[in-house]
Amino acid sequence: MVEEQLARRGIEDQRVLDAMRRVPRHLFVEDSAAPYAYQDHPMPIGDGQTISQPYIVALMLEAARIGPEDTVLDVGTGSGYAAAVTAQLAHRVVSIERHPDLANGAAATLEALGYRVEVVTGDGTLGWPSGAPYDAIVAAATGPSVPRAWVEQLRPGGRIVMPVGRPGRSQRLALFTRDQDGALAETSLGAVAFVPLVGRNGWPG
Repeated sequence: MVEEQLARRGIEDQRVLDAMRRVPRHLFVEDSAAPYAYQDHPMPIGDGQTISQPYIVALMLEAARIGPEDTVLDVGTGSGYAAAVTAQLAHRVVSIERHPDLANGAAATLEALGYRVEVVTGDGTLGWPSGAPYDAIVAAATGPSVPRAWVEQLRPGGRIVMPVGRPGRSQRLALFTRDQDGALAETSLGAVAFVPLVGRNGWPG
């Protein structure tokens, strides 16, 4: 997976590649899907949610430029796979999920595998203030724009990586970098297709 789907497609950050090698993706999907876990496509995980394809996970984490001392907010825990990879890169990871069943299942999997991730249940569009400030925020769902709460919880120089656009229509993956005054500079990372970011500052559920 790492050599054929990630490195050959331009993922260069060795820390990200190593993290993707170490995390057993097949343990974050249903047993019936485990034989296909390392193929480069998204997979359903219940509650209308998906686990993103490996390349997109790697692309987002590389763009987030996560350092070993960083605190990261992972929005949309899902099965916990991306949070597990992020935990290989960061000092602290808070992962928020609005579906209690998914949050509970992911927390159990992450704990059983020894990944230090604080999984919380709530409206991800509001961030998680008690864990702030964050050096990076990575979201696995598409929103209409960057929620203001995320900007307020982000350190100056911090990065937000998220898809932007309407569900089922044109979406772009974007990197936003916060300056000292809270303004965001955007870099486009290409076209993507994600489930909607549902919440007070996202799309209606």
